[in-house]
Amino acid sequence: MKPSIAKKLAHLSARLEELNLLLSRENATADMESYRKLSREHAELDPIVAHYHDYRKIEADIAAAQDMAGDPAMKEFAQEEIAAGREKLDAADLELQKLLLPKDPNDERNIFLEIRAGTGGDESALFAGDLFRMYSRHAERQRWRVEVVSASESELGGYKEIIARIEGLGAYSRLKFESGGHRVQRVPETETQGRIHTSACTVAIMPEADEIADVELNPADLRIDTFRASGAGGQHINKTDSAVRITHLPTGIVAECQDGRSQHANKASAMRVLAARIKDVQVREQQGREAATRKSLVGSGDRSERIRTYNFPQGRVTDHRINLTLYKIDAIMQGDMDELIGALLAEHQAEQLAALAEESL
Repeated sequence: MKPSIAKKLAHLSARLEELNLLLSRENATADMESYRKLSREHAELDPIVAHYHDYRKIEADIAAAQDMAGDPAMKEFAQEEIAAGREKLDAADLELQKLLLPKDPNDERNIFLEIRAGTGGDESALFAGDLFRMYSRHAERQRWRVEVVSASESELGGYKEIIARIEGLGAYSRLKFESGGHRVQRVPETETQGRIHTSACTVAIMPEADEIADVELNPADLRIDTFRASGAGGQHINKTDSAVRITHLPTGIVAECQDGRSQHANKASAMRVLAARIKDVQVREQQGREAATRKSLVGSGDRSERIRTYNFPQGRVTDHRINLTLYKIDAIMQGDMDELIGALLAEHQAEQLAALAEESL
């Protein structure tokens, strides 16, 4: 273990003891905000310190085995114990490094999923519909809740644009690397010559903002317009000005919603999307600063980047950031994204470990 990491772990161990004392005081709950803050810190440190104590125990076991190695009768047994102990120590060291990696404060948040059709006309809109179905079915597998906030359907099916809220623990942590350009190569249903066409869609994954804590929205900075909703929705939706468009004047960011049954519901949904978009800009700016200091393959935050190609004739999905190709396009389009997501998360973790190693030099 690197001395800098050992020093940090010793400090965290001492801090946990201090927290135990603070939380066990008689008046610990007098200030509930402080109590919650200390409890959260305790919950974060407890597993790290527990692993650190396990690491120290393995070190002690190796030292005891080395002492035994001086006895000829115990030498062979001791050497086996030392070898097994060193293997455990390496695994424990890696696990501790992972536990020390910085946590993304947005990881446990709900998200807004936004899919926009790009080049390719009707075929692009159909692909947007396919992508929405893929993410929806993945959400079902995770037992997350999907709620369509706004949708603009195309004439042949699919969507010109669709925004959905996905509610579930860890939604952002699993889907945050889906933002970017998604390209499809296939023969459209309308193609009579059997030629393969290439179309594209843009996906944005935005962590849901806590409007009060995360994004300060001054009413004076907002322009709220109401208008008559268009598209499907029955008689009610076409007779009233229930659709709402909100513009954040300082940034020019716009959010609108027309799928709700009332102006009040649409305004609430549009405000949530607006807050998420403003927060998303902040997150991408931070990712951009991090990418400037170290080359990040999966966390650059660049929406214009083409990140993945779905080739239907060859049955493959290729993620260009990590050079991963999987020949299971049907399963992936049905929401079986675990292998793809797992590879992206592993790559991100490897980048973080490399950065931690550089800091420890």
